[in-house]
Amino acid sequence: MNKALVIGYGSIGKRHADILKSMNVDTAVVSRREIEFKPAYSDIETALKEFEPEYVVVASRTSEHCGDLERLAEFGFKGVVLVEKPLFDHKADVPMNNFKAIYAAYNLRFTPAIQALKKALQDKQMISMQVYAGQYLPNWRQGTDYRQSYSAKRTNGGGVLRDLSHELDYSNWLTGGWRRLVARGGHFSNLEIESDDTYMVMFESVNCPLVTVHVNYLDRKLRREILVQTTTESIKVDLVACTIEINGEIQELPKYDRDLTYRAEHEEAMETNPVNLCQLDEALDIVRMIEACESSSERSEWVMS
Repeated sequence: MNKALVIGYGSIGKRHADILKSMNVDTAVVSRREIEFKPAYSDIETALKEFEPEYVVVASRTSEHCGDLERLAEFGFKGVVLVEKPLFDHKADVPMNNFKAIYAAYNLRFTPAIQALKKALQDKQMISMQVYAGQYLPNWRQGTDYRQSYSAKRTNGGGVLRDLSHELDYSNWLTGGWRRLVARGGHFSNLEIESDDTYMVMFESVNCPLVTVHVNYLDRKLRREILVQTTTESIKVDLVACTIEINGEIQELPKYDRDLTYRAEHEEAMETNPVNLCQLDEALDIVRMIEACESSSERSEWVMS
């Protein structure tokens, strides 16, 4: 694919545009703001007509994803679409379209740590998986006021459950998909935000009877860790330290490079048969899972998939 269009030019949209350009892909951007990146368009219709992209990355606010897909479909786009995670901020139907494919950008699937864990779990019988991810929200984006970020505003698709839905995605991907869950979460801290800051989810999956996922905006030290018990192995993965430990033996992994994971994502999206990308049905399932977590937390009950 020789031409790519990035919709949205916030921090993540800029990163996508810069990486695509570094891959020698002719890249344009849609942004309502005046930006330095060229070519840039103020609306999707003009960009599609004048630039004629084959590949589109939707990197707008989560709450705008559905509308952006509707406009792409309405104006006749027929190429491949990659949508930043999560796919939508609420359960919604994908508009009727002639897209070649739609994927969700869960780039942690492409980290050496998750790839190593996926390999280690092949042909293993899992008993339990514990996932933990925490990072202090005011430290996320240096030089910006966290209170003004989309993460702070539920109406923009923010909140830790959606921001860190990476953890729901890869735990679902590695264990075969959730069957039922129970969750508790909300805004429990003194952070000046309108969205949830902590969530704990426990679910039963197809290939693992017990999976727990804890995500928060509160941990003063960045942590991303996974513990898995199988019938033969105890496995610990540290995504920050880039290590995998199996039965006490620690293996150093290549250091995490965010840009390389995005590059790998784009390369797979441009292939015919991607093996690691989050497929449309998986992305929709994560949206359903997020709403199931919220429903469970509100009603204090198990929710079936």
